[in-house]
Amino acid sequence: MDNPQDRDEHTPYRFRIHVSTPSKDSSAPQTTILDFYPTNPSALLPLLASHGITSPFETTLTLAAEPQSIFRVQAVSRLAHRIPGHGQPILCASFSPSSPSRLATGSGDNTARIWDSDTGTPYRTLAGHTGWVLAVAWAPDGSRLATCSMDKTVRVWDPATGKLAPGGEFRGHGKWVLGLAWEPYHLWRDGTPRLASASKDGSVRIWVVNTGRTEHVLGGHKGSVSCVKWGAGGKDGTGLIYTASHDKTVKVWDAVKGTLVHTLSAHAHWVNHLALSTDHVLRTGYFEYGKEVPESEEGKRALAKERFEKAARIQGKVVERLASASDDFSMYLWDPMNEGTKPVARMLGHQKQVNHVTFSPDGSLIASASWDNHTKLWNARYVLVIDLFYSIPNNPWMLTVWLQGRKVHQHAARTRRACLPVCLLGRLEAARLGVQGHDAQVLERADGQAGE
Repeated sequence: MDNPQDRDEHTPYRFRIHVSTPSKDSSAPQTTILDFYPTNPSALLPLLASHGITSPFETTLTLAAEPQSIFRVQAVSRLAHRIPGHGQPILCASFSPSSPSRLATGSGDNTARIWDSDTGTPYRTLAGHTGWVLAVAWAPDGSRLATCSMDKTVRVWDPATGKLAPGGEFRGHGKWVLGLAWEPYHLWRDGTPRLASASKDGSVRIWVVNTGRTEHVLGGHKGSVSCVKWGAGGKDGTGLIYTASHDKTVKVWDAVKGTLVHTLSAHAHWVNHLALSTDHVLRTGYFEYGKEVPESEEGKRALAKERFEKAARIQGKVVERLASASDDFSMYLWDPMNEGTKPVARMLGHQKQVNHVTFSPDGSLIASASWDNHTKLWNARYVLVIDLFYSIPNNPWMLTVWLQGRKVHQHAARTRRACLPVCLLGRLEAARLGVQGHDAQVLERADGQAGE
């Protein structure tokens, strides 16, 4: 009999079918890559026939195999650390893209903190806000940390010192600032990053971080802007900004001109959250497990762009898909770059409001969390529910996240003792466990750098 431990050490592989078809305008054949395909022959044969292979039994098919786990994650059902420090509930959390040993959190005690997750000790306290810290966001190069608050301000900090960066306090919003999004690293102009902030006042502001100047004010929404994402797509690859609002719409903006590109109107209630299929590679910039960080700025930008294009390219074209979650119990999948305002699919299955959605790092899977106490796992290409995670006794605010094909779950919680339990879960079986440690609602989770 097989040893279960040996099966646990098995490296899963992902297989792709390469289909060569004659090109109409060139003598060289055109290659189409099928990332997902049914294993049932009755369904696979029509798929191959649609690509010109009418007799697959007399045709040579090329299969490419790619390992999905370049590291090992052991199943852990106990706390790694419990880190006290905050005096009020923890509302948000985010790992640094440059190192999984740095974790930032924002709290109702009006402070943000940076923790050493290796030793389980506090590292820096970022004090200055006069209201709850609602979001924290690391710059893709890990050199700066942005926070936003109920005090209507955005602040940019030096994580090495815990001090406010020069000119790092941005004012302009008229109400709470609810979300932040950094410009992708390879789109930075002259080394100057930009930062988008979404507010309850219905506007999104684009800030030039080095000067604190407001470059654009995106004011098309008629309700509170609940979420903002900064993608690297667009007509010329100059970037698109995606915003979700309580006015039931999702808007797509040109990141350079600050003009409206699309209004996506399909939801019947508030849009709570957005996720991009390229979120992981854009958040981590030029940091990639197992690869050296380039020394030059040109090399860093080239690597960040290469990682984005590799993650976004489907059958020869760049596809940056967007998932939206709403209070109407549904989600929509969009491809604004190629499909415009027409949704790719509507995802139904939750029985109450959907409050969070996220893509796996390779963009092939989607996880959604809802007030119906369930987390669903979806195939992002064919929009099918492929797994249902354990029911959570109270309304779930957390999602399972992935690192290179292995499921890992790291989270921070709203806790009356204001501690930060950090748990790691490996594989689907472990993800079904009810890991204990928090004594109140779990509101946020953060995924670490792939491979560590």
